[in-house]
Amino acid sequence: MDEQVAGSLLQSARLRLGLSQTAFAALLGIAQPTLSAYESGRRQPTLPTLLRMLASAGLELRFELTELDDHDAVLAEWERTLDESTRQRLRSQGYRLASDVA
Repeated sequence: MDEQVAGSLLQSARLRLGLSQTAFAALLGIAQPTLSAYESGRRQPTLPTLLRMLASAGLELRFELTELDDHDAVLAEWERTLDESTRQRLRSQGYRLASDVA
């Protein structure tokens, strides 16, 4: 699991409950510096630990497998069909094109 994902989930859970790091850490049964390290990405809990902590807060993390969404590839292919003047017009209107990000 990406180190930022677990921390972001914990921070989101804490903010959802309207708790400070100290209060949320106490609810989870961990030290506040540990929670801070998780939220900042300096440390990451294992998936079972993350699920156990969220359950301690009365929350549940749900996963769902779905078909791959290739919309980025479809948009990139469409953008390749545009002439340069159309690309410039889109950029001037604030659109970011896939070729600008890569």
